[in-house]
Amino acid sequence: MTLGSHQQSIGKSQVHLTPKWLVDLLGPFDLDPCAATVRPWDCARSNIVEADDGLATEWPEDDEVWLNPPFHRHQVGLWLKKMARHRKGIALVHARTETEWFKAIWQADLILFLGHRLTFCKPDGSQCTVTNKLTGKVSVANSGAPVVLAAFGQVASQRLRTSGLPGAFVARAQIERQAA
Repeated sequence: MTLGSHQQSIGKSQVHLTPKWLVDLLGPFDLDPCAATVRPWDCARSNIVEADDGLATEWPEDDEVWLNPPFHRHQVGLWLKKMARHRKGIALVHARTETEWFKAIWQADLILFLGHRLTFCKPDGSQCTVTNKLTGKVSVANSGAPVVLAAFGQVASQRLRTSGLPGAFVARAQIERQAA
């Protein structure tokens, strides 16, 4: 399961896999509670697929979590609230700062607004593509919106800060200072 474009958040496939290079760069992770049933690589040592309901499953207290939740406007907030309570790991979502569900992201210790859009992968490991309806030309499709990585906890924050990924960081201290 994972992040899909907001334009097609209901009724279309929610299976847009995290690129392996990104998981390798930020990991290793202990748990992926939103693992795709069919996947070419694991994002964590332990994987929970949709049939096993990672949202209802208790996440081990010490596990560093990789969370790329299904981007269904009625579900994404539930996943992010659970991640904010767990406080260990990294979440990947669209930068929808105006939404109610994004409030959980503001609780992260460190947020990276990526400087480029990601290209997600299909269950076979190939990059997601789009077909031009007029020309029939197939091209690589980016995520359809800006992406943020939200780090919860010291380990995740350090991994994100030292990743070398381009973009703009916002630390929790900055958010709290501006709110005061």
